[in-house]
Amino acid sequence: MYQALFRAVFSKMDPERAHHLGFGAIRATAAIPGAAPALRSVLGPRDPALAVKALGLEFPGPFGLAAGFDKNAVGIDGLAALGFAFVEVGTVTGRPQPGNEAPRLFRLTQDRCLINRMGFNNDGADAVADRLARRAEKLRGRRRPDPVIVGVNIGKTKLVPEQEAIADYVHSATALAPYADYLTVNVSSPNTPGLRNLQAVEVLRPLLLAVREAANQAVPDRHVPLLVKIAPDLADEDVTAVADLAVEIGLDGIIATNTTISREGLATPRPEVEARGAGGLSGPVLRPRALEVLRALRTRVGPEMTLIGVGGITTAADAQEFLDAGATLLQGYTGFIYQGPFWARRIHRGLSRGRGRGRGRGLGHEHGHGHGVDQGHQGRGGNDGRGDSTSGASQ
Repeated sequence: MYQALFRAVFSKMDPERAHHLGFGAIRATAAIPGAAPALRSVLGPRDPALAVKALGLEFPGPFGLAAGFDKNAVGIDGLAALGFAFVEVGTVTGRPQPGNEAPRLFRLTQDRCLINRMGFNNDGADAVADRLARRAEKLRGRRRPDPVIVGVNIGKTKLVPEQEAIADYVHSATALAPYADYLTVNVSSPNTPGLRNLQAVEVLRPLLLAVREAANQAVPDRHVPLLVKIAPDLADEDVTAVADLAVEIGLDGIIATNTTISREGLATPRPEVEARGAGGLSGPVLRPRALEVLRALRTRVGPEMTLIGVGGITTAADAQEFLDAGATLLQGYTGFIYQGPFWARRIHRGLSRGRGRGRGRGLGHEHGHGHGVDQGHQGRGGNDGRGDSTSGASQ
């Protein structure tokens, strides 16, 4: 039904408008009393064998929604109700910004890919923090823990010069860490000028250390796991350098990878691709490079550090390939647009069936310990200032 709806309706609409309509429907459904938990009980991962312990947290399954879909933390519960094991919101910047001029999101339907140059359009760290605080207060009022693991992805405000980037990230981390189950530092979007320069280790080291310190000060009684999201376009030696830095400073994890500026491997005619202009490319064509980066990272950081694999996952077989390549957890985005609202359920059920046939690996054990952080903090479930454990594309 979704495929027919996509061909007849969504594919003929501006992609960004289609996103807002679809997301609005998800949020409206979740607003119906009892709908979100009921849907989650049916669509969420239910096989105990799929559970993953990572980052000091217990994930009901490995497959979550990448940053970019819910930039402003307005639909967490509706998205989790569709079966995602966790939801990463953002990218959130220190200041509110409108993003780049529209049109800025394009489909390459023949390749099942997207090109976006959204430019981190979002309400800003303070507004998103207020929204997350209200959600946490509502959960406390209902006297129940938050069933959703929420990551918060932070990036640089476009108008902030590179030399002031650290202060911008620190502002976001300070505001948002109290409401995040984990924080992701995004230095890999191709759509904010100069952002990818922050991936150079001599720049990345002080940035990550400053964000770590800001999170510690904002949430002194809980360790908020910190990850960095890197680009697939990094040279192999730069991937190795980031891996070594992550081990050196005790980073909790790495997300590999963001969108690519490459246009190689597409079946869509080149003139049509060029007509879409600049932006980050996501979708199945990204999978080979994302797997290469993931394997290189796992070889370098060892077996314990949490690695989140993302880039071109469409099927459960794709997801299993990422797990076999060393991923602890997985994320997707573009497949959600093309596969529809039951996509996460299909991924988890496919992984469960694969394990039943003896093929599944990479699940059911702990990651994210022993990297220079105090793992005595329990993260989710600790006293995190949120009461009873409350807790497109990414550009």
